[in-house]
Amino acid sequence: MGTPQSDVVEQILHFNTGREPERLALKYAAMRRGAFVFLRASCHLFYAHLPQDPLLTESPPVWCCGDLHLENFGSYKGDNRLVYFDINDFDESALAPLSWDVLRFLTSVLVGAKDMALQQHEARALCLVFLDAYGATLAGGKAGWIEAETTGGLVRALLDDVTKHSNRDFLNRRTELKDKRRRIRIDGKKALAASAAEHAHVSAMLDTFARTQDTPAFFAPLDVARRIAGTGGLGLERYVILVRGKGGADSNTLLDMKLAHASSLAPHLHHAQPAWSTQAQRIVAVQRRMQAVTTAFLHTLGEGQRSYVLRALLPSEDRVTLDRTQVSMSDFGAVVRTMGTVAASAHLRGAGRDGSAMADTLIDFGRRQQWRSALLGIALNCAEQVQRDWTDYCEAYDDGAFA
Repeated sequence: MGTPQSDVVEQILHFNTGREPERLALKYAAMRRGAFVFLRASCHLFYAHLPQDPLLTESPPVWCCGDLHLENFGSYKGDNRLVYFDINDFDESALAPLSWDVLRFLTSVLVGAKDMALQQHEARALCLVFLDAYGATLAGGKAGWIEAETTGGLVRALLDDVTKHSNRDFLNRRTELKDKRRRIRIDGKKALAASAAEHAHVSAMLDTFARTQDTPAFFAPLDVARRIAGTGGLGLERYVILVRGKGGADSNTLLDMKLAHASSLAPHLHHAQPAWSTQAQRIVAVQRRMQAVTTAFLHTLGEGQRSYVLRALLPSEDRVTLDRTQVSMSDFGAVVRTMGTVAASAHLRGAGRDGSAMADTLIDFGRRQQWRSALLGIALNCAEQVQRDWTDYCEAYDDGAFA
C-alpha cells in the first residue's frame, strides 16, 4: 500500500487547484499539525488508497455520509427548533458500500488516538464498541434518533448546553454591536472580511432564494464574511451571513452558505448514482434522507457548476470534546456507542432509496459477526497508510511544496 511522496504531493495539489489562496494556506498549515487533521482534510486521498478487499466492494450499498469521522458528529437545531445529535456533514455523500463509512470512522479513531490521549489498545477497544453498536442497530432494523430526553453522559451534557444557550448568546460570540446594529466579528479565526463583490454576490443569491419563501424579509442580508471552518473544504467559497431574522439585533440569524463540490468518492464508485441536477442537490437530498431531523434552513442555491448549500450556522463548539485526560473510558465508550447507533440509523433511513439496499438486506448484514473483526483489520492498515502519507506530506510541506 506504499505511496511515493511525489504521488501524495501531486494528488493533494491537484485536488486543491483553484482554491482561494488565503484559506488554502490555512488548510495546508493545519494539515501539518497532526495526522488526524490530515485525515480529515484529505478525504480524496483516503479513497484513492482504499485497499482492494471484497468486504469493501461487496457489502450492501447504502446512502453514505462519505466522510464519517469523529468530528462529523455534533449537535444542531433541527427545522423543528429542537436540538439533536447526529451526523452533520454530507459534502462527500454518495451511494456506496456501507463498509466505506464504517472503515473511515474506525480509521479516524485509530489515527486520532494520539490527539485524544488514547493508548492504541484503548482506541482498538473503542473501535469494537462502535462496531458492536453499529451492527446491533443495523440488525434491529429500526432507525432511532438522539435527543436530550433519550440519552445521557457527555452527549446529554452537550445537548443540554446547546439548549441553554440563547440565540443572543450565540450572536454575541460571533458578532459585535456597532451603533445598535450587529456586524460579523472579523477575527481571522472564524471569519475573514468579504469583498464588495462577494457581498453583492451573496446578497443577490439570497434575495433570489428569499422570494421563494413565505417570509422573505427574514432572509434580508445585513452582513457577509468569508467563513473559516473545517479543514477539507478550506479554500472553497464559503460564507457566514447575518440576516434580519425576526427583526431586532437580538433576533438576527446566522446562516452558512457553502459552495458544493463533487464527492471525493465519485471516481471510485461502482454503483450508479442518481442524475442530480447540481452537487448541492445531492448533498441536501442525502442529508434529508440520513438525518433524523433536518438541520434548520437547509436549502440549495444556484444552479449548474456553482451551486451552494444554505443552512443554519452550526457552531464548531457543538461537538463532544474527546480527551482521555479528562474523560473516563466508560464515558468515551458511551459517546462512540452513540455514534455507532447514529451511523447505522442513518444508513437504515436511506434503505431502498435510489439503489440503496433494502432494510432486510441491512438487517441480515448486521446480524453477521465475521465482518466486524475483518473491517477492523483493514482499518489498522488504513491508519498506517494515513500516518505514512502524513509523514510524506510534512516533509514536502517543510521543503516548500505547498507554499
